Amino acid sequence: MNLEECITVLDSGLQKLNVDLKKTDFFITHLHHDHMGLVSTLATEKSRIYFNRPETAIMTGLASNVRWVNLLNFYIANGFPEEELRRSMANNPGYLYGPKRPTPFTVLSDGDRLEIGDYRFLCIETPGHSPGHTCLYEKDKKILFSGDHILFDITPNITYWPELDNPLKQYLQSLDRVYPIDVSLVLPGHRNRQNNHRTRIKELHEHHAIRLKEATAALEDGDKTAYDVAPHITWQIVYKTWEQFPAVQKYFAVGETIAHLEYLVAENKVKKSKVDSTTMYGLI
Repeated sequence: MNLEECITVLDSGLQKLNVDLKKTDFFITHLHHDHMGLVSTLATEKSRIYFNRPETAIMTGLASNVRWVNLLNFYIANGFPEEELRRSMANNPGYLYGPKRPTPFTVLSDGDRLEIGDYRFLCIETPGHSPGHTCLYEKDKKILFSGDHILFDITPNITYWPELDNPLKQYLQSLDRVYPIDVSLVLPGHRNRQNNHRTRIKELHEHHAIRLKEATAALEDGDKTAYDVAPHITWQIVYKTWEQFPAVQKYFAVGETIAHLEYLVAENKVKKSKVDSTTMYGLI
């Protein structure tokens, strides 16, 4: 993140590794603040910053308030109380700790290759966690940089994106896309690593199947907004009740709930309607 604490720790680690930033290029898996917040600070005039095509365009909107206003209105329409939502937005890490100046990208697309020394990486676009999330795969050395596409200790956040019609479906399809590849070393974006990506992919499918069932069950007693469905989902969080959730965590939870409800709508298991300006979901 673009925080003084982060740059201090990162600088220390880079020095221990004897990294020369003047000889360093960067590959960013996706646009989230905790993956690219400091790239414009670390990059030198000689650095290339490799980034995916779909999210290069999104970064322009993030630099202005237009996208945040649109998101605010969207979540209000999905039942989020406005005052609480504004508190959430004010403390949203993506709003606070992203890059503070324009970043020149070298754009890569699915199937492109990066050659570094005796490493030859293939770009694999894996939308779902974000619209253009891209993994790197080294076939000969069987290495997969999975970013936030495959995490082992936690599950990636699959949320609403205006650029994705059905983010959960696209995420599950992206998991299936990397399932067959031969991997002996997986390097995720967060926490601990394991190397059996196929076992983890099966677990992630099962995780979302459970959440889909929870979202469906929440509608059995009548139509609800996504905000009203969210407390019925099992969240891996220290807070015991929905009322205790900090506003920003409610924002993330409601986004995930919307992604699951939209998946169910596309599967013709749930209907979506408008009551005045509010979006409602119900069983068919």
